[in-house]
Amino acid sequence: MTLTESKPKTAPTAPAFPPGQLFIGGAWREASDGGRMDVIAPATGTKLTDVAKATTADVDAAVAAARAAFDSGVWSGLSSRERARILQRAYVLMRERTEQIAQAESANVGKPITFARVVDVNNAAELYEYYASLGHHLDGSVRETTGNTHAYVKTEPLGVVAAITPFNFPLILSSTKIAPALLAGNTIVHKPAGDTPLSALLIAQILQEAGVPDGVFNVVTGSGATLGDHLVGHPDVDKVAFTGSTEIGAHAAQLAGKTLKSFTAELGGNAANILFADADLNTAIHTVIGAFVFNTGQFCMAGPRLLVERPIYEVVLGILADALPHVPFGDITNPETVIGPLASSTQLEKVAAIVERAKAAGARVVTGGEKVDLNGGFYYSPTVLADLPADAEAIVEETFGPVLTVQPFDTEEEAIRLANSTRYGLASGIQTADLAKAHRVAAQLDAGITWVNGWALLDPAVPFGGVKDSGWGREGGPEAMASYQRSHSIVFNLEQSAAQ
Repeated sequence: MTLTESKPKTAPTAPAFPPGQLFIGGAWREASDGGRMDVIAPATGTKLTDVAKATTADVDAAVAAARAAFDSGVWSGLSSRERARILQRAYVLMRERTEQIAQAESANVGKPITFARVVDVNNAAELYEYYASLGHHLDGSVRETTGNTHAYVKTEPLGVVAAITPFNFPLILSSTKIAPALLAGNTIVHKPAGDTPLSALLIAQILQEAGVPDGVFNVVTGSGATLGDHLVGHPDVDKVAFTGSTEIGAHAAQLAGKTLKSFTAELGGNAANILFADADLNTAIHTVIGAFVFNTGQFCMAGPRLLVERPIYEVVLGILADALPHVPFGDITNPETVIGPLASSTQLEKVAAIVERAKAAGARVVTGGEKVDLNGGFYYSPTVLADLPADAEAIVEETFGPVLTVQPFDTEEEAIRLANSTRYGLASGIQTADLAKAHRVAAQLDAGITWVNGWALLDPAVPFGGVKDSGWGREGGPEAMASYQRSHSIVFNLEQSAAQ
């Protein structure tokens, strides 16, 4: 396969990295045992920088700082409008530092720089702006009751929130938790993925400068399950907000259940994208490609399963074979690059192994299907696989890489059955010119969000989340606020006492 590879023409500008330390109680500090860990650049496979490697003692210190800040009322005691003004300042600071944040996120995750600027920083910043706007409209409610009573319901924060985020969208997926949790009045301990910790440290800087009091937001960096398990099971953590794989999410839910703490999870996905023969093929093919190569396929809401109405099945495969080799691929510093490396060597090997097993199972490799040797980075060619059995691993499990499986269908009912024939239910897509059909099909898809004639159409006001093995709870929109608050009903007896 000959890809439109883009190699660096000049040495990239070194991003301005944040301090590689833990952020606990409003102060930067080294890990308690002085431990450090390397952060690897996916584009080159070389060391980018290093950060503190936290211990369970550091997690304890971070939770203690968050608990003390919550109990003092220094944050929860502010009005929602006061908290909203601070989030608005955070939004402004993120906008002012777009280039610094984008460069760090691009280098750390292996994202093409244009995507880091336009998608990651833009969407993360808008989350703070959106929740800041909600802070000016939060209120309780008065309830009509029987008898001579007066009742009202007020909302209160939960307490200390553990925010645990994955490697693929560290900036956005931390902000989906941090912004509503802070607006609600909670304090936070954030554990980012071990491979991609840099944006979490930048957020800590920005929130501190915006005016978030000491101890309200804390960051512990480190790798492995030990830190995460300790944080999830900590008795002083009141809620866990988790994004990651279904398997780790299920384990975290069990730990959280032991102390009956609130738990929400956005987990794995394996979305079907249904392409009907009446769709505008030019628009649809762009959507199909974007749905599975966006973020190099490392997107829980990616569209890695394409279901094509049989009359156009071979036509679509031919168009994909012609088009994909020309998608700009390679140098993440080039503004035109669309597909970058996978985030780690581990992820590269996982994707390669799944494709090799698909080949052994009889898959037709329409295009791609191989690693790409480019600057020592973790690159895999965008791959299209056809003619696989319905129970093949590449179809039923989440590949989390730039791999698309294509299956034909004959009827609307068959398309719905194939789309739902997975344990996941995070996202889905429909490409058709018939809007009545789109409404009809969308209503029958097992997914938290369905896109029609597009993909990844996300906005802070629109909630997303999973059904089945893709988790529970929602992020985004006012719906997310409910998971960071509890209702407190207050009822007055208005009967006058007979005794004076």
